[in-house]
Amino acid sequence: MHTVDVLVVGAGLAGLHTARLLAGRGLTVTVVERRRSLAAGIRTTGIFVRRTLDDFDLPEHLLGPGVRDVLLYPPSRRAPVHLTSDRDEYRVADMAGVYEHARRTAETAGARVLLGVRYAGVAGTVVRLEGAEPVTARFVVGADGARSRVARDLGLDVNRRLLVGAEYAHPIAEGPDAPAFHCVLDPRIAPGYLGWVIADGRHAHVGVAGYPRAMRAGVRHLLDDFAAGAPGRAAPTGPVERRGGPIPVGGVLRRLACPRGLLVGDAAGAVSPLTAGGLDPCLRMSELAAAVTEGYLRTGDQCVLRGYSGGALRARFRGRLMLRRLFAGLPSPVAAEAAFAVLRSRAGRAAAARILFGDGSFPDVRERAERAASGCLRR
Repeated sequence: MHTVDVLVVGAGLAGLHTARLLAGRGLTVTVVERRRSLAAGIRTTGIFVRRTLDDFDLPEHLLGPGVRDVLLYPPSRRAPVHLTSDRDEYRVADMAGVYEHARRTAETAGARVLLGVRYAGVAGTVVRLEGAEPVTARFVVGADGARSRVARDLGLDVNRRLLVGAEYAHPIAEGPDAPAFHCVLDPRIAPGYLGWVIADGRHAHVGVAGYPRAMRAGVRHLLDDFAAGAPGRAAPTGPVERRGGPIPVGGVLRRLACPRGLLVGDAAGAVSPLTAGGLDPCLRMSELAAAVTEGYLRTGDQCVLRGYSGGALRARFRGRLMLRRLFAGLPSPVAAEAAFAVLRSRAGRAAAARILFGDGSFPDVRERAERAASGCLRR
């Protein structure tokens, strides 16, 4: 039976980044992923915000042109609120390429990545796998998505508030229009969230997301309806890729770690409750997770695990959680149109710009990670 210090379940961005950091700290790490190809089953649009691009080393050749313009549309699609930044705020990545790059860097650091292997449960230190022999692991990192089985098996918190999203992604012809991010707030097609088109001159992503209980026609049907007349959409010039999956929006979970393992990425609820952006939070929390894991395995001190509690992080999201509840409470197109009267005001535009272009989407946890790495992190 193969023995490792850490078994990471899930080869998404959070899992691979955590694995690379842990392997770089001298731990033996294996990553298991049920997909046979990292290009299959992609569940993210791949929008990286400026703060992530500034703080993390992402491969330039896998990033699309910068996007500075955001247009917010009411249900009528008339008179959108147009916001422009003086900096590139968003870039859409080739996520298949990003995942493959993350896999290579994790393997270069010393991690072992196994594709086509499904996590089947854990008993003590023995992890059962489908597609490979069992593994003995000192610690398990659950990077297995919004409906994490690792979370349930370890007795950790699980996501309760979920959106479901779907989108089309395809290449487009280059044109004269500047790259733009179009967002439509319409409870008829995206109850509790929005429909979006982001076109950067190379590719277009057209999607909708909302609370599944309110999407009576089904997310795929609503996506087709939205895509038929979505603002800013350009005609495909190549294959159309379909994506979709659940999105946790209840904020970072409280109980994220125990002596047998911890959670990262969507499994940890590391997604902005308001914007539903998860790429920046997953990278930042992975750094803290790696530091806490290494500190705990090195010292055996369970107090180190307290530094990975979601309670302190949730406190930073109180305002966004409140806005999430208000956002989810827009019951009709009439209410959404009325909300745009506020959004068009000077204060409303300033608030929208602060949310869309600001630096406060997710707290920086690097100081906490450094303290955890030294083994001295306490309540």
